Amino acid sequence: MPALPASASSHPDLTLPPPARAGEVWQTIDTPALMLDLEAFERNLSAMQRWADAHGVALRPHAKAHKCPEVALRQIALGARGICCQKVSEALPFVQAGIRDIHISNEVVGPAKLALLGRLAREAEISVCVDHPDNLAALGAAMDAAGAELTVLIEVDVGQGRCGASDPDTVLALARAIEAHPRLRFGGLQAYHGSVQHERTPAGRARICASAAATAAGYAELLRGHGIACDRITGAGTGSAEFDAASGVYTELQAGSYAFMDGDYGANEWSDALRFEHSLFLLATVMSTPAPGRVVLDAGLKSTTIECGPPKVWQRAGLTYIATNDEHGVVRVEPDAAPPALGEVVKLVASHVDPTFNLHDALVAVRGGLVEAVWPVAARGLSR
Repeated sequence: MPALPASASSHPDLTLPPPARAGEVWQTIDTPALMLDLEAFERNLSAMQRWADAHGVALRPHAKAHKCPEVALRQIALGARGICCQKVSEALPFVQAGIRDIHISNEVVGPAKLALLGRLAREAEISVCVDHPDNLAALGAAMDAAGAELTVLIEVDVGQGRCGASDPDTVLALARAIEAHPRLRFGGLQAYHGSVQHERTPAGRARICASAAATAAGYAELLRGHGIACDRITGAGTGSAEFDAASGVYTELQAGSYAFMDGDYGANEWSDALRFEHSLFLLATVMSTPAPGRVVLDAGLKSTTIECGPPKVWQRAGLTYIATNDEHGVVRVEPDAAPPALGEVVKLVASHVDPTFNLHDALVAVRGGLVEAVWPVAARGLSR
């Protein structure tokens, strides 16, 4: 019988070191790795918070964009009301980090998820979305079992065609049922339009946002006309925050990607009123220079997603990321471009920040070219 492998505890020195240490230059970060330019990041945070404050609306940044408690804590320190999460399990590390106001901007269905929701609701101010009476009944039962209270918002479909009630009778019936349950509190409406975020022109986004706001306002007036206060209408994203904040309808912005930006948001046209910088970079090392006109990086599908296109090589003219394999990224080098050397670290801009964060355990924060800290991406993989 072959010998069993020795346990990990018998090799205490065989542990993976962190990708970087404080004080090191960014070029020495072990790759693939996510790097955050703190100066650009902090300017982005301040710009969005100022915009929300100037329009008298609350900012509740979406943590699904980054899954990193340290990012959320910095947003709250600047004035954000709380955060959003998209899944119940995703909220756990943020509650553990001391964040006490979390909106789960999604429907929560299934016994295990509802039981976890009840536990979280005993520790923090939690709100969720609902669009079906059966789900609402299950939420009430879960709070009864947990001995907890929960704020419930009705999600309404304002044009995305995903979740959300889409008729007045359902909205009114749900609101009345929420108010009738002793452990549930009616919190208002969620009116999020996701596809508008990547409408390329400001004029196009403004037109769709106006339609969504009018739909949300109609539901709110319906409720008020039946004696039900509707003081919170939450939604908006990075692409629509400029218009939703100024609409007079939305009271809360759920933008998330603005803190980092990505290739897809970077393809939008932005007005001078509100624009953001790329602050998040995927670092990759040149692992092969096999032929003229081609280099290979060590960052592929296990480091970045490509549903919105391949990543872009940052500020290197003539270099184009053309093929993504599991562990390799192939870059074409134009004849008149300077090729990166074997072992050189290259900055990439991911096309979609949210799922790219979910592929990494850590975020390396850099200021002035030097590593300042390594932050855990603590909610990575928490999608239940």
